[in-house]
Amino acid sequence: MANIRNLKKDINYVLGDLIEAVYLVELTKQGRPTDETATLIEEALASFDQLMARVNEKGVEDKKAHFKQINADLENTAKQMITRINAM
Repeated sequence: MANIRNLKKDINYVLGDLIEAVYLVELTKQGRPTDETATLIEEALASFDQLMARVNEKGVEDKKAHFKQINADLENTAKQMITRINAM
């Protein structure tokens, strides 16, 4: 169960840090929220909800592969968001 707990923490920390990065970009570059930053924050929250729902699924046949896929999806989501934040 420790791995599930750590995966949940990773999801929370990674997406939380990305949201914080969006807020920092808002403050330093634009000085106010924009539609683009609001969209990024909404996407981060939607990804959080989706990933946590997948972690909490019951009746998964191959748990090891299931959690590896969730971890890979988290990495892909984070990389895409980082690319978009850097482009702002």
